[in-house]
Amino acid sequence: MAQANMDQLIHPGASYARIEARYGKPDLVCPLAGGGQRAIWTSQPKGHYAWAANVGADGRIDRMQALLTDRHFGKLVMGWTPEQVRCEFGPPAYIDSVGLPGYTTVVWSYRYLQDGVWNSLMYVYMGPHGDHVTGHNPGPDPAYEKD
Repeated sequence: MAQANMDQLIHPGASYARIEARYGKPDLVCPLAGGGQRAIWTSQPKGHYAWAANVGADGRIDRMQALLTDRHFGKLVMGWTPEQVRCEFGPPAYIDSVGLPGYTTVVWSYRYLQDGVWNSLMYVYMGPHGDHVTGHNPGPDPAYEKD
């Protein structure tokens, strides 16, 4: 399903049970303050899309939200923990490390369409121990580069 479609087809106040019946169990569920939960459906590691809905204690969602967009990546905050990133964007396509001998940093890569068109990765830098966000930037997805 296209990125825009899922968040346009499901309206605020929709029943979580009906969404789950139609789209399946979410790939990740995170608890929210007040007894609710955040449900995330993702096409990672190969796809470019992920959606989330915050589910209240009443079993209704606030809205369906596209996660892997330039605008949403703007929510990333320096210092966020891996769990905060995972519960905001879902699991990454892959986790790797980059750097020089003696100093490397853990990088979470999210496959997405930059500006809605370009096959890209959002690189989220998690520090040398992988314990907090130290930065992020987009780049071309090597899986789509021609030799």
